[in-house]
Amino acid sequence: MAAKKLTKNEIKKLKKSLELEKKAAWPGLKTSERNTVLEWCNEYIDFLSCAKTERETVRHIKEVVEKGGFKPAEDARPGTGRVFWTFRDKVAAAAVLGKQGPESGIRLIASHIDAPRLDLKIHPLYEELGMALLKTHYYGGIKKFHWVATPLALHGVVVTANGDSVNICIGEDDSDPVLMVNDLLPHLSRKVQGSKKIGDAIPAEKLNVLAGGFPIAGPEDTKDAVKLNVLRLLNEKYGITEADLVSAELELVPSGRARDAGIDRAFVCGYGQDDRSCAWASLQALLDLKKPSVTGVAIFLDKEEIGSDGNTGAKSKFLEKIYFDLFRLTGTKTGPDTLLNALLGTEAISADVTAAIDPDYQEVHDKRNNAMAGHGICLKKYTGHGGKYAANDASAEYVGRIRRTWDTAGVSWQAGSMGKVDEGGGGTVAKYLAALGMNIVDAGPPLLSMHAPWEIAHKVDLYMTYRGYRAFFEM
Repeated sequence: MAAKKLTKNEIKKLKKSLELEKKAAWPGLKTSERNTVLEWCNEYIDFLSCAKTERETVRHIKEVVEKGGFKPAEDARPGTGRVFWTFRDKVAAAAVLGKQGPESGIRLIASHIDAPRLDLKIHPLYEELGMALLKTHYYGGIKKFHWVATPLALHGVVVTANGDSVNICIGEDDSDPVLMVNDLLPHLSRKVQGSKKIGDAIPAEKLNVLAGGFPIAGPEDTKDAVKLNVLRLLNEKYGITEADLVSAELELVPSGRARDAGIDRAFVCGYGQDDRSCAWASLQALLDLKKPSVTGVAIFLDKEEIGSDGNTGAKSKFLEKIYFDLFRLTGTKTGPDTLLNALLGTEAISADVTAAIDPDYQEVHDKRNNAMAGHGICLKKYTGHGGKYAANDASAEYVGRIRRTWDTAGVSWQAGSMGKVDEGGGGTVAKYLAALGMNIVDAGPPLLSMHAPWEIAHKVDLYMTYRGYRAFFEM
């Protein structure tokens, strides 16, 4: 039997009711909402500018939650409603306790606060041809050519021989010098750089940072006089010696504040938006949580960019510590399977960024299935690479639950994956938390120039990420 021929009006109604329409988020906002987005992003820019390492981010999170009435979990008594944790100065978490006990599960948002960078080697300082330099070892997935001939700042901590911890920051104040990795002039680089593959043009062992050029005042035959002068200056300002650099965590990051990008200021340009954009959004969402039915927890992890290993990554026991503290604070009687049941009952979001389709590199994206800048938070059912290797793959039921929550809350969102199937891929902490039995899905803003020293995010996507996380905590 032939189908009835539909009118243009009927076709229009059918398309509206059946087809998925991809919408930019900004045009649908009222003027007051647009102003809220811009104000929210101004605070976010301040956060990005002062939290450039894991330790700095943890310190900032601690200050924010303490102002928000959160108490240290180790000091909190049963019945305390808002608590926080810090762990080894590089991991943090905060919780708002709900009416329902944690033994049946919590709502968890997990982000990471480490970012690609250059770390100083154990014995970094040396002199060559009248210049003092610092040797580095890159951390995480970088394009090495991004890090040459760009102003860098040195952040971190040095532990001295007597056990004192000394915070270091050189290159952020307007009066500070900056540090640089030298590049080779184009006149001489035709063979040593130009004829090589882009990934080989800058060898890792040449990512050495220019640290000084003035020799110490003294006899002309003083060996390594420039290096010695640098050590003298560091000792005068920070009280450290060369031996102290062995017990140090010193990171080179881009110098300068995050800032607006684009003539219309639609974007935020800043270092470490993968993944501090999600950390900030989840922190703000948790601060807004009052008396939830289910306990909400935001956790801020280290080491994601190098596989989540170590005692501060997602594979550590820090999460278990949080659960046991929640049991104590709620007076939960624990048995052999209490923790297991709590993990199995947990609903979680792996709060991490994804790639926005770049107009100039559309060939590596699947335009029907990848995220677009300005279209809101991106829900990623699965991550990984190739045939979904090293991935979490969320269930249809759980994705549907998140979807309904965001639709009800009026959150602008999109669904996507990252790139064409065999172009590459990426992983998050989701697979490690999924292995504990919890329901978890990835969600975060799309970025341009991900893992570059300066990453780009659309302001409306950043704000809708916060809105999405807040709706999740409240669902």
